[in-house]
Amino acid sequence: MDFAVSEKMRMILGMINEFVDRELIPLEGAFLAGRESEIFAELEERQRMVKQMELWGPCHPVEYGGMGLGLMEHALVSEVLGRTPLGHFVFWCQAPDVGNIELLHHFGTGEQKEKYLRPLVAGKIRSCFSMTEVGLAGSNPVMMDTTAIKEGEDYVINGRKWYTTSADGAAFAIVMAKTDPEADQYHQASMIIVPCDAPGFHLVRNISVMGHGGSGYFSHGEIYYQNCRVSRENLLGREGEGFALAQERLGPGRIHHCMRWLGICRRAFDLMCSRARDRVIAPNGQTLASKQIVQGWIAECAAEIQAARLMVLHAAWRIEKEGAKAARQDISLIKFKVANVLQMVVDRALQIHGGLGMTDDTVLAYFFRHERAARIYDGADEVHKTSVAKQILKGYEGRAVK
Repeated sequence: MDFAVSEKMRMILGMINEFVDRELIPLEGAFLAGRESEIFAELEERQRMVKQMELWGPCHPVEYGGMGLGLMEHALVSEVLGRTPLGHFVFWCQAPDVGNIELLHHFGTGEQKEKYLRPLVAGKIRSCFSMTEVGLAGSNPVMMDTTAIKEGEDYVINGRKWYTTSADGAAFAIVMAKTDPEADQYHQASMIIVPCDAPGFHLVRNISVMGHGGSGYFSHGEIYYQNCRVSRENLLGREGEGFALAQERLGPGRIHHCMRWLGICRRAFDLMCSRARDRVIAPNGQTLASKQIVQGWIAECAAEIQAARLMVLHAAWRIEKEGAKAARQDISLIKFKVANVLQMVVDRALQIHGGLGMTDDTVLAYFFRHERAARIYDGADEVHKTSVAKQILKGYEGRAVK
């Protein structure tokens, strides 16, 4: 691997870093207090600024209005944007839209691209991804009860989904449903584009997560599909390819997530070091930074962040060079490793902040609440560990080790 960053990318990262510090972090106060509506107009203004700077949609295709950055380049951008909860949204590379854009770009028909992809990349509409189901193992995408039955020229969809992120206000959903229950488990489901105003599409509620009900982009919806009828022309890819398309979406998506988490780690680490240096704990002026246990935490966090970052960049490099299938083990490794580094760094940063860390006067409490899910979504830690262990052990079958 070549770890050198091109002069162009250094310039782009510098511009984004400066923008995050100057334009986004000052808006966090209202956001952290649950007053997103108060700053929505300002966020839209920041989005217009990003477009003027030609930094809109870093990883989206150029022909549709994005920057067209490669996976490793976007990984570096995602790390910078991850320093604030507002970063990815303002630069329009947030989940689930970023994954849906990839699906539409690679598998959509010409008509689907004009109707859904072009306005989605432009930021004129939002989308959601509807796969996880209530009561079923979300880490296993072959397990689902939602069906899409063919009737004439239509699909009729019935089922219940939850954790459909950003459903509130979305223009369309990409829904995973069984189109052939008699096929083998990996070819039963398909992906179908469903407009959110289609009859039978019901947003039941925004699920309250860690005490936050959510709204708009920052929401997780429960959806009831009740005889929801859409044209068979809304099929994304080929029938029975739902599982394969989900895997195509999740591989690069985990790179995006992991680098965003590392951006969170960097923000938490900076806050932790600053607090340790400034927090006086004794009349003689002694600070937290003088304590060996704090010094140990800082050194350990620095090492873990660096190790995790190199793992993610290596996985991204392998995906670009060899494809997501070849990098399957690397992707699983980073998913649980980086999620746990994130938990450790945020927890220690909060601990060093003491009572202040429990308030929303800093971003740490938000990270602590909302990023606990990192060890669950896109495959729980235990699922990835089991998968990796099986792959490793398979390599030792019939092999004598001396």
